[in-house]
Amino acid sequence: MKTKTFCAILLPAVAVGGLSFLPGKSGLSLPSPSMKQAALVALAVAASSASPAHASAAPLTAAIPPEETDLAAGLRQGVFKAEFKGNGREKLRAVISNAGKEPLTVRVRAGQVFENERNAVVAVRADLLTLAPGKSGELSLQTAALRSNNKVVEAAFRLSPLAAPKIDVLLGYIQDHADLTPGAIQTAVLALTENLPLSAVAKFTSAGGQLPSRFDTTAFRADTADIIAALLALRETGRADDDVAMSIDPQLKIEAMIDPPSHATAMRYFGLTAETEWEYWKNELATGDTSTRHYALYGIARYYPDIALDMLPKWAREARTSSIFRLSAIQALADTERSEALPILRQLADELGRYTDLGRAATSAAQYLDRHLSKVAVN
Repeated sequence: MKTKTFCAILLPAVAVGGLSFLPGKSGLSLPSPSMKQAALVALAVAASSASPAHASAAPLTAAIPPEETDLAAGLRQGVFKAEFKGNGREKLRAVISNAGKEPLTVRVRAGQVFENERNAVVAVRADLLTLAPGKSGELSLQTAALRSNNKVVEAAFRLSPLAAPKIDVLLGYIQDHADLTPGAIQTAVLALTENLPLSAVAKFTSAGGQLPSRFDTTAFRADTADIIAALLALRETGRADDDVAMSIDPQLKIEAMIDPPSHATAMRYFGLTAETEWEYWKNELATGDTSTRHYALYGIARYYPDIALDMLPKWAREARTSSIFRLSAIQALADTERSEALPILRQLADELGRYTDLGRAATSAAQYLDRHLSKVAVN
């Protein structure tokens, strides 16, 4: 490149000066150009010698993204059109049309409320959609019901002027926690808007029996793991545990500790560690609530199977032990998921009598464990 430029600068001087040395032209001479003229000529030659690709290349310009327009503001101003359909709980589809001559980016903010005659839902995560002029696009928004009497059915929605200030802090937390499941988010939202009791949201059966409710909350019952994740989110956003009705029920702790998907989160929520967990199970078995003490046998089977294989057959055989504890001990043996439990269960079925309640329970537990072990072997 330097050689090319150097030659381009020298060429005018050689070309012009060289005319006086042409054969037969000794009497012809041209005045030498000034430095300023020489520079201009050099630039002209350099330009004329540039490659056609360089000469015709258009200047590079960075693409400027279109300015974001809030969904509600854009609809009010007629910048675009939109239609909404959702299921009244965790999903809402927005079809947006850009009829203008400029590209645009539509922003849906977390906290935007949508409603129809029966339902109200709120967008729980922000989202963006960029549209070319004259084009339409679709956003799949994650939502949560604001009321437990929402009807979970596909229906048209419209943008609502309502706000949901009770969940503002929670919405900020959700944006920073992508791992929160729709079930956990929904449970946390309803805890803030309606403060439902555990019996209204849990899938497991209440040990004290289900209390009658004004609403059918079946569509909003959550897995135990989602309930614990929701409670942890509420605590971390400043909500006191005692202010949340579903956290007060004593059954929740042992249900969450038994449940493998919720176990790790429950340990964190209830302040337990690997060093203190065994003491929890022992104390629960010895002094826990009378309606749930036997649940501890399932926890021991799942998380301390070696101890369970030695302990549970003794509980099952002890005639002085309550029948509910003996039955739970038999069923819990299958929860160890150990092959060693299979012959123990078959032996218990023979000892206890195949036609007794306990004997039938041992047979059923053995069949369940056998099927489980076969699936594990295949996989």
